[in-house]
Amino acid sequence: MSTLTLKGPRWVTVRQHRRALWVLPAVVAASLAGVIALRWFAVHGADLYPGSPDGPLRSAMDLAGTGILLLPLLVGAFVAGPMVARELESGTYRLALTQSSTPRAWLASKITVAAVAAVACSAALVGVYRLGWAPLDGTWQFSWADRGPYESTGTVAVAYCLLGVAVGALVGQLVRRTLVAMAVTGLVTGLVMALLGAVRWSFLPALTVTGPLSERQPIVRDGLLMDAGLITASGRRLPEGTCFERSHHLGACPDEMNATGWYVEYHPASHYWPTQSIETAVVIALAALALWAAFAVLRTRHP
Repeated sequence: MSTLTLKGPRWVTVRQHRRALWVLPAVVAASLAGVIALRWFAVHGADLYPGSPDGPLRSAMDLAGTGILLLPLLVGAFVAGPMVARELESGTYRLALTQSSTPRAWLASKITVAAVAAVACSAALVGVYRLGWAPLDGTWQFSWADRGPYESTGTVAVAYCLLGVAVGALVGQLVRRTLVAMAVTGLVTGLVMALLGAVRWSFLPALTVTGPLSERQPIVRDGLLMDAGLITASGRRLPEGTCFERSHHLGACPDEMNATGWYVEYHPASHYWPTQSIETAVVIALAALALWAAFAVLRTRHP
């Protein structure tokens, strides 16, 4: 990020954290080089790795998915601690306020620089991840709906990074202790990610396929299986495997169960982008709410 086009508090913020800002493009460049090398090895490394030439790529992408999941927590912790709480804790923010800068401009500069850097870095890392994930798409633990690939291939990773920035700006002011603010911000951001991850597949209704027992139940190959089981004559749904528990024979259902058919509920691959869009919108709304609260706290403490 060039400081030549920046003035006032934003220029000061970039100068203060220039080392951290330079780390971001270095991480993206190193990740891109690593993915390109691993993809080449997956195609041409059969002689050196005869068992599974894509094994190193799979391991690396598994770690990369975890890293992108942790990125919003790291972004939020950095904003809360070094960027906001440390200045409030040490009192150095007063220096900015004596140089024709308002409290609002001081906080806005922190948020602006952090948000631009977080969006640029997270979007670039998502692109790098998609490059490495493409040959693994649909394989074990690398389906579009799996935890890790889902967050790392769409827009939600960028949105969660913005949420981390907003929560960090709020918590940094409320706590005003560097390490505690970092821990609290990481915890809050992580809880939001876990909560939305638990409910994201209820944003859209799952598709339901039914059929008689005489027909074979389909196997969901390119979708996310949500539920499957039996349907009785009264329309009641029974868990899959109920017949085996009663009869101890595969494919045989006791007459007293009165099972007449089966059902399968799943999310097709076409639900990926709509689900991403809904979750992104929810996260952006939460980030906007946290930003509003951050500036409200600022106005209360520095009228």
